Amino acid sequence: MRMFHGLFAPATVALAALLAAPGAARAQGEAMTKEGVIAGSMNIDFKTRTQLDTSGDLKPGSAALNVQDVYSFTFAVADTVEYAGKVTRQPNLYSKLIAKKKQEAQLGFDINLSVLNPKDLKQKVAVGKWVGTVPIDTASGAYDLAGGAAKQSPLRIAIDTRGKVTGFTDAFSGRLVGKAEKKDSLAAYTFKRVVGNRTVSVVVKKSDPMRFDNIKLAKGPVDSYPASYVSGRLDYDYETGNWYTDGIRIKYSLDGKDYEDLVTGSIKWIEDPDRKTNGKGRYEFNLRWNEEKHKSGSTEAAAFDKMAEEDAFFAVDDSVPCLTGTIDYVDTYASGGGDEPVPASSKVTYKLNANKLTKQQIMSFFKLWMVCTGPTNDE
Repeated sequence: MRMFHGLFAPATVALAALLAAPGAARAQGEAMTKEGVIAGSMNIDFKTRTQLDTSGDLKPGSAALNVQDVYSFTFAVADTVEYAGKVTRQPNLYSKLIAKKKQEAQLGFDINLSVLNPKDLKQKVAVGKWVGTVPIDTASGAYDLAGGAAKQSPLRIAIDTRGKVTGFTDAFSGRLVGKAEKKDSLAAYTFKRVVGNRTVSVVVKKSDPMRFDNIKLAKGPVDSYPASYVSGRLDYDYETGNWYTDGIRIKYSLDGKDYEDLVTGSIKWIEDPDRKTNGKGRYEFNLRWNEEKHKSGSTEAAAFDKMAEEDAFFAVDDSVPCLTGTIDYVDTYASGGGDEPVPASSKVTYKLNANKLTKQQIMSFFKLWMVCTGPTNDE
């Protein structure tokens, strides 16, 4: 367990109160509007693209045995929680002659969890870990969030007991069905959204759905962040690099009251004009929570009336609860990539902004996004 020094007794008391999460803290908090509500950096080392097999035992072009892609990061979420650690990803590997499987594809999580004193964010204490293994069925694109249990490594959040605060362990479950391995059957799909008083749409010609099948996101790191249950889809557009959703449902309960959010919108990929040389690009987030319930009033709606349909679709309407901001990438390319170079490593900077979202909504989305680490970061 990683410990942090310089923590004074008054801060320890304050953090213990936070960990205990008394009744007032457990109720769904007030909606917050804040820049950088999910902020930090990630370094990605695509070792499977640069450390290739030299034994001659594996299929040509395979990564070497036991080589993994590594996603290392530190993120601050909703002001008072820090996630610091890494996710690893390894591919299936097959023998050269008879295609015997020599290595199973999987994700590995090793993340330290800390909470910060809301009265002094320089003070923090390590409270537990997010750890475990997620097997990947590359034929179907399925990530089995409960599958690590068969390897004695279930994906879970494990919180330590501290003083009067009782620790807990809570597991993830369900399936994330990621990008399809075969692209020839991808179909067109039309996404719609409400902007002001208008319903606008965009047609995606090759839509690759990333589906959430009864996913359970474990609770924590404190009791005020309950387990949440996710269904729906987030679709990838191979022509533009954009992500779209017309419905991610997130359900959870606090103090006997049930909540359900419907997340809709887009995550737009923007490439720098000189990306092939400078490696720069970014995701622009425009996700909305329960937009049908929060339609713009007449004053706000007028701003969208004269926009072209596609411009209106991607416009940010901050009269509704939403997550906006950017995830910026600076890629370094592998040698010999040809006309479409492939990143060998990436430096990634998160600055996502909350508009009228609760901490529970922010935390649930962040956990879901981290579960999607592979599909959302790889080209």
